[in-house]
Amino acid sequence: MAVEDIRIPQLGESVSEGTIGNWLKQVGDAVAADEPVVEIETDKVAVEVPSPVAGVIVEHVVPEGDTVEIGALIAKVDTDGKATAAPATPAASPASTPAPAAPQQAAAPAPQPAAATAFGGAPSPTSTPVSAPVSNRPLSPAVRRLVEDYNLDPASIAGTGKDGRLTKGDVLKAVEQGTARTLAAPVAAPVPAADAGPREERVKMTRLRKRIAERLKEAQNTAAMLTTYNEVDMTAVMDARTRYKDLFAKKHSIKLGFMSFFTKACCLALKEVPTVNAQIDGDEIVYHNYANIGVAVSAPNGLVVPVLRDAQDMSFAETELAIANFGKKARDGKLAIEDMQGGTFTISNGGIFGSLMSSPILNPPQSGILGMHKIQERPMVVGGQVVVRPMMYLALSYDHRIIDGREAVTFLVRVKEALEDPTRLLLDM
Repeated sequence: MAVEDIRIPQLGESVSEGTIGNWLKQVGDAVAADEPVVEIETDKVAVEVPSPVAGVIVEHVVPEGDTVEIGALIAKVDTDGKATAAPATPAASPASTPAPAAPQQAAAPAPQPAAATAFGGAPSPTSTPVSAPVSNRPLSPAVRRLVEDYNLDPASIAGTGKDGRLTKGDVLKAVEQGTARTLAAPVAAPVPAADAGPREERVKMTRLRKRIAERLKEAQNTAAMLTTYNEVDMTAVMDARTRYKDLFAKKHSIKLGFMSFFTKACCLALKEVPTVNAQIDGDEIVYHNYANIGVAVSAPNGLVVPVLRDAQDMSFAETELAIANFGKKARDGKLAIEDMQGGTFTISNGGIFGSLMSSPILNPPQSGILGMHKIQERPMVVGGQVVVRPMMYLALSYDHRIIDGREAVTFLVRVKEALEDPTRLLLDM
């Protein structure tokens, strides 16, 4: 038997360790060269680690949920072996040792209808076999988080993993296709206290969530952060989208959104006020002669900020395509480390969640972040007349150590002017 090791590869210059998320290949499974074997969660993204060779998985050295350093041995592959059901059985037998438990549960008819009701299903004959396989399909930490985030009934999702286990891909596909059943709030009589679930639950933070917390606190502790506000009349942008959205979509196969307008407006403003695009490095200020715009994206595992590189040179279509691609990769857990490195300025759109006003927190080591908010029709005075206009509040949080108030206000005014008169975006004014 020729055995090859699978180790955690280098995942980025600032990544030193990762957490085993979900084993995509179980012991006894055949694997091809470069085929993903396991998901690794880092403090930045979740990545898939491929097998360096073809063969059969013979051992999981590290269980799901454990944290290991870069280069650590996590699995072994027999390059001479053939996939059989037999090797997988010993690995599964410890978990399935209490086999009599299943008959005992089946023999107690009273609790089963209550369990079905607690999951939002009616205590009918069809609900019993649906819920039964769930206990036999343990969920990995990554899959469990997805199911909880989307409030799904795992029994309604077909699993393609080993022994019918659910994978992240199964859950995301079910969400996209709308085939997963959402758990509803219980409507039955109150459950006795003895049968109720725990009043509290402790769940270990993921590495990504811990890193997000550390970076946000770092920004507050390090930068002299201040926020300035303005509002923009979105009439011109909305008219342009209405007028050209069909032609744009037909030509570029992508919808014309707001982000391309805001990205282009920020690039123009950053050119005029370069300090907002700079950062502090020790006792020096580093000015960037390019605009790498980070776009905050809400992913199932937390907030991530992929970067539009050299956004100042991108067309509207290129910007929209890149953002749509980032969104899909974030939902599928396919963002790479390099997708989120090198940003010089960030745009965060809280308006998609209904936020009317907020103060975004800096994304270190960047010195500025623009917060977009909900578009709301409000009465405005225009030419001495009160008219209803679609208005949006803008918020620029900045590092007051290198950005003065005059520069911050000027930047925000330039963004406002470009959005209220999109012709400026074409004339570079």
